[in-house]
Amino acid sequence: MQISFTPEFAARLRQQMGIRDHQLHNPHGGGNTYALERALDEDLLLTSVGWANSYYATESLSADGVGYTDEWGVTWRNVPYSTPFGDGHYTEMVSHPLANDAAIDSYQPPDPNRPELYDDAVRTIREFGEEYWIVGVTVTTIWETAWALRGYEQALTDLLLNPELIDRIMEIPFRYHLSAAKRLVELGVDMIWTGDDVGAQNRMLMAPKTWRRFLKPRMATFIAELKRINPAVKVAYHSDGNILPIIPDLIEIGLDVLNPIQPQSMDPAEVARLYGDKLCFWGSIDEQYTLPYGTPAEVEAEVHVRLETLGKQGGLIIGPTHHVQLDTPLENFWAMVNTVKGAASNSN
Repeated sequence: MQISFTPEFAARLRQQMGIRDHQLHNPHGGGNTYALERALDEDLLLTSVGWANSYYATESLSADGVGYTDEWGVTWRNVPYSTPFGDGHYTEMVSHPLANDAAIDSYQPPDPNRPELYDDAVRTIREFGEEYWIVGVTVTTIWETAWALRGYEQALTDLLLNPELIDRIMEIPFRYHLSAAKRLVELGVDMIWTGDDVGAQNRMLMAPKTWRRFLKPRMATFIAELKRINPAVKVAYHSDGNILPIIPDLIEIGLDVLNPIQPQSMDPAEVARLYGDKLCFWGSIDEQYTLPYGTPAEVEAEVHVRLETLGKQGGLIIGPTHHVQLDTPLENFWAMVNTVKGAASNSN
């Protein structure tokens, strides 16, 4: 079982569980104390290096508490929202350092070799490595960071009209995250979590042939480089949405674990039927309807269905398909956790 949370849901859960840990919760695992994960008896702990940590870089907030610029030069703003369980905020990008074509020539990305980037991983492995599966997180590996640097619409346009430029931009996060992932493997993590959102709700965000042109060769190199360092290390790939056309490609280049199996986009049972003998699955509990809007009984039923399909032959890391959001009723959250734990107890 692996579950992560938005900072606001984490605070709500800490309060209910009586955990006096007031450090801001980063769902990507950068700087966590892991008090919640350990109290819930999860099996994986995440330690993150890379651009994804910028989503919650609240230590960089401007004086008005609204915006910040991360170390990559991407500017963000906080966007508030309300739920029946309180108010929270998301972050969204408002400017991109490589929006201008000429900017790439002078752009200096962050240095992935700074020792302090790995302090959290060293501590996590030292303190928890004997008991937990430690996952080094380098998600937003290529495409997502590239479009953050360039701008989403422009990056999509570049795939067709300016492929040489977008190739140059993709090399920046690819090289950064590969360096980070290799260092995490050298430190002793059990798995590297990589990937980019390339799926929309019902189809891919780009043509499969475009993914194969720009992203597949880089991911093949990424996986091969990590397994050269440690052949036993596992590699997970994340993409939301429907990515059915490229799952065989991911298997071909050596992928071990597919995340998050978004059930509103791909039928988990069908994915298991097609690829369950080649992949481990991670996620699969619906964050679009069941957890926030379903009943506890519906949550319990969905957990059982996933265990009986995706997890029928083992090879399932069960959990929600995204960070648990503030709009999730605590009864639904506990229905998920307790059903998973009950199933684990029965199997033992």
